[in-house]
Amino acid sequence: MRPLQEDMTGESLINVQDLCKIYSLDNGAKGGGTVNSQVLFDVNLSISQGEFVAIMGHSGSGKSTLMNILGCLDTPTSGHYRLSGRDIASLTDDELARERNRNIGFVFQGFNLLKRMTALDNVASPLLYAGVSRTESRKRALELLHQTGLGKFAAYQPTQLSGGQQQRVAISRALVNNPQLILADEPTGNLDTQTSREIMAIFQQLNREQGITIVLVTHEDDIAACTRRLVRLQDGRVVHDGEVPA
Repeated sequence: MRPLQEDMTGESLINVQDLCKIYSLDNGAKGGGTVNSQVLFDVNLSISQGEFVAIMGHSGSGKSTLMNILGCLDTPTSGHYRLSGRDIASLTDDELARERNRNIGFVFQGFNLLKRMTALDNVASPLLYAGVSRTESRKRALELLHQTGLGKFAAYQPTQLSGGQQQRVAISRALVNNPQLILADEPTGNLDTQTSREIMAIFQQLNREQGITIVLVTHEDDIAACTRRLVRLQDGRVVHDGEVPA
């Protein structure tokens, strides 16, 4: 697997300034009260439209917390996160939900498919939540399944599919609302080497041909090598932000 070479960056999509995240933990076992645990320290990060970025770091480095904030699943304790110029901290819970549904596609290590739904209905579900008709939702979902090579498996349930096929369904679901941004958290973590290559080839194609911004968390160097930029976290701080090492 080799990184893409074309430069498709454009206007800034993600802008993180002096971002900190502190969790308050119950210390009941030691006499009550709470203990503050800081996970992110003064993180600054700008990602342009059309970039393909890998975030790496050891367990506990803060990469999952950062990904949750970028995905509007969590909010910073201090600092600012702007997505397409909007300060996420200023949004209500309903506005955050709409932002996630309309502008962000999520792909997870564990696929997160609904087991009792077919592949087609799993892909269509975000459109249904957004109020799109069932007919139109299923039409769009089937188109995406064909694009990812799974059209003939539309009526299959997740348990009838391999891990790689389930991840293709998850990618199709992430694309169904035409998002500006895809956030992929260890998307190849449960896959073998060959299937990982195939999944990364899909991400590369989406980035190259459709200009979709992709931010991918991984602990694997060969997966990061498929991206164009590497951000490395250590103990909640950015310690590297630049080209992926050859």
